[in-house]
Amino acid sequence: MRCIRILFLLTLILLPGSLAGQKKYGVTSPDGHLAVTVSVSGELTWELAFQDQVLVEASPLSLDTDWGILGKGMRVRKIVKAGEKGEYAQLTLVGRDGYDVEFRVYNEGAAYRFASRLPRALTVNAETAVFRVGKDRSAFIPYVRKTGDFQVQFFNTFENTYAHTPLSAWEEGRLAFLPLMVEYPGGVKLCITESDLEHYPGMYLYPGADGLEGVFAPYPARERQGSHDPQVTVGGHNMVVTARENWIARVPEGGVMPWRVVAVCAQDKDMLVNDLVYRLARPSQLEDASWIKPGMVAWEWLSDRNLTGVDFLAGVNTDTYKYYIDFAAANHIPYVVLDDGWYSAMEGSAFAVVPEINLPELIAYGEEKGVGLMLWVGYYVFQKDMERIISEYAAMGIKGFKLDAIGRDDQKMNEFYYRSAALAAQHHVVLDFHGGAKPAGLNRTWPNVLNFEGVHGLEQLKNPSYSCDLVTYDVTFPFIRGIAGPVDYTQGLMRNATRESFRQIWSNPMSQGTRCRQLAEYVVFDSPLNMLCDTPSHYMQEQECTDFITAIPTVWQASLALEGKIGEYITLAREGKDGTWYVGGLTSWTPRDTSLELSFLPEGKYQATVFEDGINAHRNAEDYRTRQVEVDAADTLQLHLAPGGGFVIKLERL
Repeated sequence: MRCIRILFLLTLILLPGSLAGQKKYGVTSPDGHLAVTVSVSGELTWELAFQDQVLVEASPLSLDTDWGILGKGMRVRKIVKAGEKGEYAQLTLVGRDGYDVEFRVYNEGAAYRFASRLPRALTVNAETAVFRVGKDRSAFIPYVRKTGDFQVQFFNTFENTYAHTPLSAWEEGRLAFLPLMVEYPGGVKLCITESDLEHYPGMYLYPGADGLEGVFAPYPARERQGSHDPQVTVGGHNMVVTARENWIARVPEGGVMPWRVVAVCAQDKDMLVNDLVYRLARPSQLEDASWIKPGMVAWEWLSDRNLTGVDFLAGVNTDTYKYYIDFAAANHIPYVVLDDGWYSAMEGSAFAVVPEINLPELIAYGEEKGVGLMLWVGYYVFQKDMERIISEYAAMGIKGFKLDAIGRDDQKMNEFYYRSAALAAQHHVVLDFHGGAKPAGLNRTWPNVLNFEGVHGLEQLKNPSYSCDLVTYDVTFPFIRGIAGPVDYTQGLMRNATRESFRQIWSNPMSQGTRCRQLAEYVVFDSPLNMLCDTPSHYMQEQECTDFITAIPTVWQASLALEGKIGEYITLAREGKDGTWYVGGLTSWTPRDTSLELSFLPEGKYQATVFEDGINAHRNAEDYRTRQVEVDAADTLQLHLAPGGGFVIKLERL
């Protein structure tokens, strides 16, 4: 049913319990379960309750600007309530001093933002964003992996596992990036993040007196070429900030600040399909998006281009990439990416193609085979020559760029995201942002941005100098990082290991957990530009799995969370555009038996193709079995998941 726009003015009424000189205004979600209460007195505060349980106690919000402190002593001219029937309700405090504050409440969470009506740009010196959730709440905290002062931590990769700990045990001096999840009695969860982040820095969190407070990177004053290794100054892919201004943002005339978002769920599984960040973002700026083609990508970096059975030396060379193109064409994979190494980093130009690569020949070969090429480019090289790189390579036939080594989300970097997306759209190329922060709605505004990293992905498992528990992370991040948007996790390894047999090998990596876990992640993780990260040699040896993977859609028309408990298990059902359904399930290191009810299926008979852990997968993680069975919505499938296991099912209408 089409949403009906509702707009009306409210008389200013003091809610019960208001103090003298203090005005309170309330707005509730369409289903009545979430309520925001806004208090206006000397300071502006907001409170969030779920079914009478206060989740965020009265918390101050303000902006310290060159126009004054917005939110302090706010003079409200009128209150406007509006909304989209059944979707959200909105409360706007229209100020007398050239700014408004908007509060929006959905069934799935709430958000607020400041909006300027001033006839001039606004310099924001600091922002007060407080979330008084209580210091004794448990939380899933994604700490910045770097240590040092905040200036050091502002330059990071936005990748880490989660520390599950009370907020009172927060590690001193360490920032956390977004999203971050807080737990409440009775199973209620709250996830803090942001949306519509353009002319503004991203928010970090740090503990305050009774909860969490926002921390923001000041605007860069000086930068130099470098990397996360402080000794690298020549050939580095990053731009390192060496000095910062004493303000965090300069917002254009009439600009809006980012939405401060709190997603809420009573059942863990509901967070798996929470799309508040996307819905809050500015709508698409493209009149025609039909040229945008999501899809699978044959990717060579994680497997170190480790081919076998060929008559050439595998590496960064034309023969290797022709082999990848042949593999992609044979398996109906629309893209191949040339990752780090195809141009000379020391020369600092994306046009300094190494002599081992004949790029025009590869582009022509790909076109002949029906395979498009994408190019990896480091941020330092890309930002200094962006228009030429996009326009000239697009004219040559390049279909997209994987932009890496971003490492920041100050205002300058966030504006780079939007600027590069707009320029790429002009030339009909797609983008994948790697090595940077989480998405914050950019993929709605510019839908040619197909993917983002900001996730502790599979590449972490090839580094011999670093270890982590990715199996537990896999059943944790979809509830938290997943609400921000797509993830460039890069699954798909065919070498699979139990907890006991796993080890890190740079040139021949293996996954933690079972083969079916790797397959299921193509359904569970949202990734419109989805990598096949292993070598063609392994995929050709495992053709049954390869055929199944390459038939999985990368975009969906419906997603249903069937089961989910954070840190333990996930079961998601997704519908492709042709009406075929897929179900993916993951477990932690704890084995699991589940009865999968198929009641979500539309009427009719379906053929279920099941990939599930083999009977010996607890000893050999590559053990799996397949079966086919005719089912309908009344049926239930019994499934066993080995430690670190998974399953995936394709349901085709008969």
